[in-house]
Amino acid sequence: MDRQNRNVTVKPDWLRVKAPQQQRVGSVKAILRDLGLNTVCEEASCPNIGECFHNGTATFLIMGPACTRACPYCDIDFEKRPQALDPLEPLNLAEAVSRLGLAHVVITSVNRDDLHDGGAAQFVRSIDAIRKVSPQTTIELLIPDLCGNWDALAAILRAEPDVLNHNTETVSRLYRRVRPQGDYRRSLDLLQAARQLAPWVYTKSGIMVGWDETDAEVRQVMRDLRAVDCDILTVGQYLQPTQKHLGVRQFVTPEQFATWQAYGEEIGFLQVVSSPLTRSSYHAEQVRSLMERYPRAKASRSPNT
Repeated sequence: MDRQNRNVTVKPDWLRVKAPQQQRVGSVKAILRDLGLNTVCEEASCPNIGECFHNGTATFLIMGPACTRACPYCDIDFEKRPQALDPLEPLNLAEAVSRLGLAHVVITSVNRDDLHDGGAAQFVRSIDAIRKVSPQTTIELLIPDLCGNWDALAAILRAEPDVLNHNTETVSRLYRRVRPQGDYRRSLDLLQAARQLAPWVYTKSGIMVGWDETDAEVRQVMRDLRAVDCDILTVGQYLQPTQKHLGVRQFVTPEQFATWQAYGEEIGFLQVVSSPLTRSSYHAEQVRSLMERYPRAKASRSPNT
């Protein structure tokens, strides 16, 4: 893959998305505004917002919308001292799941390094609230690295999410540039700890490409994730949110994404979603069929503290 130093700006045809159906988008937004909820779809300028809102789905962003980290690729606002947690947020989140009739819900959060548990308790409260009103809804969490606090991770896993996602985001070499407050090894350790604490959980991670990473580096990340027994992988094209953010060095072709999908399946991922417009929670509801094909024993749901 080309590792040129200049950014590219003209999007190829394969990155064009259909205009959303405004009526359905508007109805989802109305529910979110009514309940005072945030979505990563809006806060992070996701290119799939039209399709997802049209289908009545959203990835809920809790403890936000401001983040205590300032990753140069991310469009979520930075705030060194973000607002206090909203005690009603879990209840409102559960109400939104009920109103939207979601079979599968994705809950993510900003980084809250100001909290002793990184916000783990708010994840737990959100899961509990949803289970009370919609017990058949499967729950996927996309969590931050919790600053390596595995006690906080264990608390989250005791609440029994169906899927535990933590994004690796990029290759090891680019962490200093792309994710300066993160740590590549710590992200892998989190996924490994989740597998050890709760063997029943389906673990998931995602990376973005287009920052001058090589094919060999992408494949190394995939092997590293399989080494910690990660089940599901997403690979998508990075798109620059604004001129203030990191630029795109390369638009990766659909054919290259297809080769990564084939390689990921070859080395043992249960599912690989790899395409230019793939994002962490894009078509995340498909995990329900994966859970039917590869069931995990419920009896083992007792992660240790």
